[in-house]
Amino acid sequence: MNYKEYAKKPIFFEKNRVFRVYLGGKLFSDFFGDDSEDSFYPEEWICSSTKALNDGSKDEFEGISKIKGADIYFNQLIEAEKELMLGDRDGLDVLVKALDSAIRLPVQAHPDKEFSRKHFNSEFGKAEAWLILATRPDAHIFFGFKDDITKEDLEKAVEDSEHDKDAMERFVNKFPVAPGDVYFIPAKAIHAIGKGCLILEIQEPTDFTIQPERLCGDYRLSDKQMYLDLDKETALSVFDYSYNKERVLNECRKTPTIISNENNCIKSVLISKEDTPCFSLHRYEISNGKTEKLSAPVIYVVTDGKGTLTNGNEYIDIKKGDYFFMPYSCNKEYFVEASDKLTLAACIPPERI
Repeated sequence: MNYKEYAKKPIFFEKNRVFRVYLGGKLFSDFFGDDSEDSFYPEEWICSSTKALNDGSKDEFEGISKIKGADIYFNQLIEAEKELMLGDRDGLDVLVKALDSAIRLPVQAHPDKEFSRKHFNSEFGKAEAWLILATRPDAHIFFGFKDDITKEDLEKAVEDSEHDKDAMERFVNKFPVAPGDVYFIPAKAIHAIGKGCLILEIQEPTDFTIQPERLCGDYRLSDKQMYLDLDKETALSVFDYSYNKERVLNECRKTPTIISNENNCIKSVLISKEDTPCFSLHRYEISNGKTEKLSAPVIYVVTDGKGTLTNGNEYIDIKKGDYFFMPYSCNKEYFVEASDKLTLAACIPPERI
């Protein structure tokens, strides 16, 4: 099989729905233009080279994207043609998802790099950012401890969650959300996606989640699903109590910054290198115009509208819900043009590490 031909052009992928223990996915029907209903496949892993951690799964490619029209998985293509795909990078080092929650997800926190090195033999934690794409009625998120919550309070709430679904929710601030809202969720910060949120999530490339609630809706989590084979005390040490409401509002709720406005294209930074060294998130809003030539390696997601991806010789129609990976070999060769309106999210890996 000639891998090189796939590594020299924008790469599109088959649908990649991933099993989770929470219910959702109905809002995919409008975003992806399919017949999705709420189910236990509420996440689309986008241009993913990261394996999902699902208890009991024996699928070695679970969570990893498959190239459209080819029997090739994304990690295989990266391994076979690393220079064409990534340049001088060692790995892509980022994971992008679309997820839709019909219920509140478990209250949780993710490890930072230091915790991951010590306990998971990984160089990556799980800092992440959310761009709200669409909502159902009363959409909200939970983020940051309420004031004066102690380690003992958290431990008691974990015990109470065995029989009380709301025990941990009471300790976390609740924020309404609307399309266009942007949040950065640092590693170790307590949070939960509430019901009714369709989110584009960009994160470090792991599936490490400490979620010490026993119940997710009516589903009872196992100890492994809650603590990832760590003992309870070690797992709960991942929570950082300094992330309270004030810190969340001042540091983690983000306002887009416009960095250019030309050719009828507004380019904004949603998550910057100053926010986190783990990834960046930019947005192009195109109205009867075109983007600058697209950087690579980068993951691009069409979040609204339709248009054309082109290098002047090749023309690829794209629309809301489409996504593609721009390999390093195509750096600054392609641009996106819209005859009406199109919005494009650029999910950018960290600087080479």
